[in-house]
Amino acid sequence: MVTMGVRRRAGHHRCAALIAAAATSLLGAGHTPSAVAAAPPPQPPPQLTQAKVDDAVGKLDGIVRDAMKRTGVPGVAVAVVHKDRVVYLKGFGERRAGRSGAVDPDTVFQLASLSKPLASTVVAGVVGGRTLAWDDPVAAHLPGFALKDPWVTAHVTYADLFSHRSGLPDHSGDLLEDLGYDRTYILDHLKYEPLGPFRASYAYTNYGVTAAAQAVANAKDTSWDKLSQDTLYGPAGMKNTSSRFSDYDRAKDKAVTHVKNADGTWQPKYVRDADAQSPAGGASSTARDMATWMRLQLANGKLDGRQVIPAAPLERTHLPEIVSQPPQAPAGRAGFYGLGWNVGYDDQGRLRLSHSGAFELGANTNVTMLPGEQLGITVLTNGAPVGLADSVALNFFDTAQHGRPTTDWLPLVDQVYRQQEQQGRSPTDYARPPRNASPARALDTYTGTYDNAYYGPLTVTAANGELGMSLGPKHTKFRLTHYDGDRFSFRTVGENATGLSGVTFKVGSGSPGSGGPKASRVTVETWDHDGLGTFTRG
Repeated sequence: MVTMGVRRRAGHHRCAALIAAAATSLLGAGHTPSAVAAAPPPQPPPQLTQAKVDDAVGKLDGIVRDAMKRTGVPGVAVAVVHKDRVVYLKGFGERRAGRSGAVDPDTVFQLASLSKPLASTVVAGVVGGRTLAWDDPVAAHLPGFALKDPWVTAHVTYADLFSHRSGLPDHSGDLLEDLGYDRTYILDHLKYEPLGPFRASYAYTNYGVTAAAQAVANAKDTSWDKLSQDTLYGPAGMKNTSSRFSDYDRAKDKAVTHVKNADGTWQPKYVRDADAQSPAGGASSTARDMATWMRLQLANGKLDGRQVIPAAPLERTHLPEIVSQPPQAPAGRAGFYGLGWNVGYDDQGRLRLSHSGAFELGANTNVTMLPGEQLGITVLTNGAPVGLADSVALNFFDTAQHGRPTTDWLPLVDQVYRQQEQQGRSPTDYARPPRNASPARALDTYTGTYDNAYYGPLTVTAANGELGMSLGPKHTKFRLTHYDGDRFSFRTVGENATGLSGVTFKVGSGSPGSGGPKASRVTVETWDHDGLGTFTRG
């Protein structure tokens, strides 16, 4: 079962839960016993023979090369562990398209949302040291933290935020990051987000996870990146893993991110600095280091006989905390989210842990593990999500179980990504104004500064007969193109870009001597999904 998160575009981990649900339904409906045994075993007995695992490993080269040929993704690295041994570790393709430099097991990739299960491993280490507990409220160690409901603010725990059950809307804060706001600003402004039912609704939130992780770092009087290094990366010997963008950026052996052009070629067009949400999406690592981490996960926190992460708080991360995807049919299975993990159960009743990561600006990753089989795979790629990472993992486990893939996973997974991509797009085609469009008013009707408690001030200016708007700490500028009447469009940018979106001005009646009516407010469509996108003239 493969996973990500869900939203209008869901940014860099976007559709894990949907892919998990799709994989579950295609793998079979399964059955739930009517009564649970008083003391069930931790896992069903292993069902994969060594020969079956060896066969799947032997076919991995072909699986990866076929997926690369079909998608054109420039570079891939894969690690497989089985029974505490690294049984496969290989790189394929190029670190940067069109340049010499092959991907190898030590090539550093951006992990995107694979950062979440790494982060929950770090927190498990802190919980094991008794500094705090998974069910402690985060507010005690996060000064100024507030959500819209004061009761939820006081009671929301590390477990609530790591399992996306705080009530925060899907991907809260991500659009602020696209505009250049830092972690401090974004966490401080979560208080404006409308809340769903607390502990009864699932919504994937990078900044919920980030808030919890920041509180853990504060409790230890350190930064998140240093806490991660001191708690996990250093003790585990993960020498090329970091939660700082600068470490990835200066690595000589790194895979740069790529996006797909309209002609099917791949281009290293963007750089994604995810430090603002580092615990949720800003880590980087190699196939070799991820193999080490999977060994630790599958051995209950041990590496080479050393207890690196205490077993009990780590095991908690593998348990279901909330339903992330209800069953799609009466005989279907639900998908769950644990603490930084998608948690599911296959037809054989085995626990399946997984997570995917996706940067629309150029990366896609997957980790999938069957703890009962002591088997796990990590797939890292340097291309925007087209289904490769997830489908390689699905094909590998299919082959181990059945001798071959049970379906063509690549187009199925890619379809989920494409559906998520389209969800965030405006239903209006702003590239085609109506034939009978009303003209815009005089440009000074719209110019001025408009206030918004969440996004900050927005300034509309006129120059050379055109309107533009700017906002954010870097005064990001957008050109406004007239569409119809008081409605304009602009092109969105960043990880959550959704193409052209609308900007609608509300024009008042004006006052004597004011030089005509002025717009009193403006609503930006792409920033208004949670009702926060209206700016009022100051």
